[in-house]
Amino acid sequence: MSSKPYIVGLTGGIGTGKSTVARAFIDLGIEVVDADIASRKIVEPGMPALKFIADRFGEKIIKEDGALNRSAMRTIIFSQPKEKAWLENLLHPLIAEWIVDQIRLARSAYVMLESPLLMETHQHKLVDTFLLVDLPEELQLKRASERDDQSLENIQSIMETQMKRGEKLHRATHIFDNTLPKSSIPARVATFHETFLKLANGVN
Repeated sequence: MSSKPYIVGLTGGIGTGKSTVARAFIDLGIEVVDADIASRKIVEPGMPALKFIADRFGEKIIKEDGALNRSAMRTIIFSQPKEKAWLENLLHPLIAEWIVDQIRLARSAYVMLESPLLMETHQHKLVDTFLLVDLPEELQLKRASERDDQSLENIQSIMETQMKRGEKLHRATHIFDNTLPKSSIPARVATFHETFLKLANGVN
């Protein structure tokens, strides 16, 4: 394997089912680096980023066990664009560093980077091809609210912070239609897997 593995970017908006698709790739032996895990790791108790956040927003942003109060943080950043920008400037470089370290450790035929903000951040520069897990926005909204037990309004506000569906469809190299039955996911992932194996081996 070369020093730089072939990297497939897996993305999709909230509620599209990208984590389910990622698990199907894991079942085929592919290592998946999850940007959501990175975003949690870098603000664990004792990490410098958590102190910067507490200094900025006050101790109310820290729970009794020392962990970040993510609910309070979401409330702030979704209502205050300036604070959202500040937080992104702090965290995105740290997330990217963690992702790169994990990719270096991967030993599968290719590596998958799963990230909801793959196209919105500099993370897109890390990948060789994009796989977008896609749903119509009405179905995305319904599935996300049912899964997370949140109001439609809260889910809508999150969706509005993410890149529009049309732009993602335009930029994606490969599209995974997740309106089809869940039972069809493993077989369709296997087809994409064969495609990515060929691309990783330089076969077009």
